[in-house]
Amino acid sequence: MRPRPRRLPLPRVWTASQRRVVLGFAIALLGVLAVQHWLNPTDVTEPQPPHGARYDELADRMDPNVADVGALSALPTLGEKRAKAIIDYREDFVRRHPGKRAFESARDLLKLKGFGAAMVANLEPYLIFETPTTSPATQ
Repeated sequence: MRPRPRRLPLPRVWTASQRRVVLGFAIALLGVLAVQHWLNPTDVTEPQPPHGARYDELADRMDPNVADVGALSALPTLGEKRAKAIIDYREDFVRRHPGKRAFESARDLLKLKGFGAAMVANLEPYLIFETPTTSPATQ
């Protein structure tokens, strides 16, 4: 059998007093962060009312199935580019499915590229999805 090689002790990177100082700094930093978190909580207890730079321009809720680019782009978090994307999707959908509506609920906006659940949730208070009424002549 071969003799086992002797292990050399690992050199200490920091002395005991240096480790105590670093530990003291870490505890102090955690204490400062805990106090800041206690003084400035990050949770919001109640939902905030809708607002935005162009909120006052909205007369009422609008139907994305009939609204134009200008009206849609006035919605908060929805600029002209996304409003144009809604119009393009709507026109393409109606062309492929005559007589059907492109958007039956706010969740249908998730089909568009760049629209996530948070954006749809922000837009939902501003949207209405009216069901088409049948006239007595068509019955």
